[in-house]
Amino acid sequence: MRSALQQHLGKARAEVGAGRRTGDDERVAAARTRVSAAKHGLGERGTPWWELDDNARRERWETALHDLGDRPTGSS
Repeated sequence: MRSALQQHLGKARAEVGAGRRTGDDERVAAARTRVSAAKHGLGERGTPWWELDDNARRERWETALHDLGDRPTGSS
């Protein structure tokens, strides 16, 4: 799950750049929302990942992936 969040983060950062180059403010805003969701899921925002137990960390990953449009394995 962590690698999926990292992939989302990389793609969203690329979208921010592409939106800025084309002057598309809506595209930039949407991409920044995705960057924020991925960073939160990775523990770069909010409660630091090292302060969470394994279950809380997994729940945060799953929530972030769901918010980013992925369905983590085993979720409904």
